[in-house]
Amino acid sequence: MKFVRQLKLLFARARTPFTALLLLVPGLTGCDDTPKERLSGRWVGERIEQFDPAQADRAVGWVQGTFFEFKGSQVTVGIPAESPRTGTYKIARATEDDLNLVFHRPQGIQDEVAMRFEGEDRLRWMLPDGRSIILRKQATE
Repeated sequence: MKFVRQLKLLFARARTPFTALLLLVPGLTGCDDTPKERLSGRWVGERIEQFDPAQADRAVGWVQGTFFEFKGSQVTVGIPAESPRTGTYKIARATEDDLNLVFHRPQGIQDEVAMRFEGEDRLRWMLPDGRSIILRKQATE
């Protein structure tokens, strides 16, 4: 939908169809969403990777109750047995799929998090020691 609006605007501004085509070709490579747009929405815990087998059962239950919800510059983090916390975040560094995020808590505390997009509906939260939590993007209703 966003692309169609951009096309209509492009053709409206171009004086000739040839000019519109010249303007359109470079823009075709830049149609991807920004990292912030890709993050937007609710991400729920799905599974763990590289956890100690002795901790795995407990960790799976914890992960499945965990969520991140990104909306604009706001993030809400839900962790089992705690009330959800809302604060702001910024993208400190981004490549095509890798992100370094900084969460700003209301008390002034900052948490740095490394994440990686894995397709359009999976997000890997990379923890120390090679461990990961895989989050799934919840479908919007």
